Amino acid sequence: MRTITLIVIHCSAVRPDQTSSAAQIDTWHRQRGFKLGIGYHYVIRRDGTIELGRPEWMIGAHCHVAGQNHNKYSIGVCYEGGLDIRGQPADTRTEAQKQTMRRLLEELHERYPRAVIVGHHDLNPHKDCPCFDAAHEYQDLQPK
Repeated sequence: MRTITLIVIHCSAVRPDQTSSAAQIDTWHRQRGFKLGIGYHYVIRRDGTIELGRPEWMIGAHCHVAGQNHNKYSIGVCYEGGLDIRGQPADTRTEAQKQTMRRLLEELHERYPRAVIVGHHDLNPHKDCPCFDAAHEYQDLQPK
């Protein structure tokens, strides 16, 4: 079993009039050369539905920054959205997504109590993703 020390929150970088299901992301990632397809472990749709990506036991492909492979010890959670109608970065999470994300992170925190919850931009400052301060929003779920 992998040792998980990070839970990295992402957005799929789509506008409100676009979709990004786990199946669509799998296709996009394969087109980008990801041999195993979708790099995230979970995708949270706008209606709050959770779609499974890679199984947790499998190393993800969602956060490799300047030679540091955070994938080895992390779980990747992506929410559908992250861009406003003009295509600008924005926290576009619906109430359903916020509720589902909290429940999922609570479950992950129980399984991986030492894992720090961060946004992708916390590890790669060149990214806006996930377009909100995940570390702050989920500070009550951070390791004590």
